[in-house]
Amino acid sequence: MGKILSPDKSINRQRRQLLKIAGASTAVGTMGLGPGLARAGKPDEGVLDIAIIGAGLAGLTAARDLRQAGCESFVVLEARNRVGGRTLNYDVGSGQVSEVGGQWIGPGQTAVADLARELDVGTFPSYYEGKTVILGGDGRLAIDLKGTFGSDEAIGARLSQLSRDVPSGAPWKSQKAAELDKLSVGDWLARQNIKPEERTGWNASVALSGGVMPAKMGLLHFLSMINSAACDYMQLDSIKHSAQETRFIGGSQVLSNRMAQALGKKLRLSCPVRRISDWDREVVTLHTDQGEVRARHVIMAIHPALCDRVRFDPPLPARRAALQRAWPAHSPARKTAMVYRRPFWRDKGLNGHIFQVDGPILWAFDNSPPGGEIGVINAFISNALVPSDHQAAQRFMAEIYAQAFGREALSPVSYHDHDWGRADPWTITCVSAIPPGFWSTHGDALRQPCGNLIWSGTETAEIWAGYMDGAVRSGHQAALQVLNGLRRA
Repeated sequence: MGKILSPDKSINRQRRQLLKIAGASTAVGTMGLGPGLARAGKPDEGVLDIAIIGAGLAGLTAARDLRQAGCESFVVLEARNRVGGRTLNYDVGSGQVSEVGGQWIGPGQTAVADLARELDVGTFPSYYEGKTVILGGDGRLAIDLKGTFGSDEAIGARLSQLSRDVPSGAPWKSQKAAELDKLSVGDWLARQNIKPEERTGWNASVALSGGVMPAKMGLLHFLSMINSAACDYMQLDSIKHSAQETRFIGGSQVLSNRMAQALGKKLRLSCPVRRISDWDREVVTLHTDQGEVRARHVIMAIHPALCDRVRFDPPLPARRAALQRAWPAHSPARKTAMVYRRPFWRDKGLNGHIFQVDGPILWAFDNSPPGGEIGVINAFISNALVPSDHQAAQRFMAEIYAQAFGREALSPVSYHDHDWGRADPWTITCVSAIPPGFWSTHGDALRQPCGNLIWSGTETAEIWAGYMDGAVRSGHQAALQVLNGLRRA
């Protein structure tokens, strides 16, 4: 695919031009030049132009674009009592936060970076200077991975080469789709003569990117993810110069919070949509816990599997309904944060990163604030191997950190444990663990509109699907689709 920075700049310029055109059409709509945005005559009472379902990055970006284009006839409906979707900040004290959901951006993720600049949200680099600790049983090894996860570069290069034939936005259209979609990443790795001691690294890498072990991750889908990263596996699966390189000052949820503040009463929280009727007619009715909402267009900015929990009347087309039913609906993550008075491990030449062989920690890392005012170690853990009781889990994790960093780790200030599988009924999965065969069977239905329903959310993005950047891109795209639809009305 090559470098994607220049195309992104071109796309952003086109988007801004289209939004300006749409905004201009609002001003002249009463003269008959833009009837979709400013309707001549008496409008239908109680009917909005657009209803947006979901107040994560995708839905809020779409709402922000609509307002910038001059459209005020919309509402955002969010089932949770907060905004941010799968981004969530945790207050660790002293005015600092730690993210318990999505948190990083990296090279090529220009959509979310542009949004942060527009919202005046600063960034800072992830901390990786020093040695990473590898734990195995009672064994401990400290090694400088130089900002990587220690993956075999030769095998990574083979994946990079394969990804050039798999378009990120439509992997099912690859000429090699039939061949590649039969395999899991585990199947492919088994053919690469990987040493047993290196398999732990690959297990952690794939699990962190896709939510499952390599045996359950579709190779075609994994290659499409690498394609998003300029066809460079190391840009996807590292820290330095990669997708885990940069963090947001104030935590990733601050992006959604700032967009939400500007919406005022156009945002309705604790307002789940239970049923959508007449989506194939001019006016769509949404049945929510706070009453009915009627709109001409609906942006579905929620996870595909969550869409399957909404009742549609009439039923959705068979292919779309099949995609929603088949979409992996349970790949939750459990993410912990251990807070210390200071990042003491840095004094020992350690970067705070841990990989554990056959243990509960997939990856632990330094998640301290920009100036290191306090020390925070976050970790992605295997749910079944860590006690569910909060106090027991804190002691359990502190003992592992003591093995890695020393006895200072036994005296944390606080501990936070967030299990996305139990957090709320609206986050049924964090990342999409797409299995082999899925895209070949269901890919064509991913973005195809159904009547006046427009599908959005990070899973629908052309590049960086599954990431915060993909969510922002999908929000921009949905806003453009609906504005064009209004102008054609």
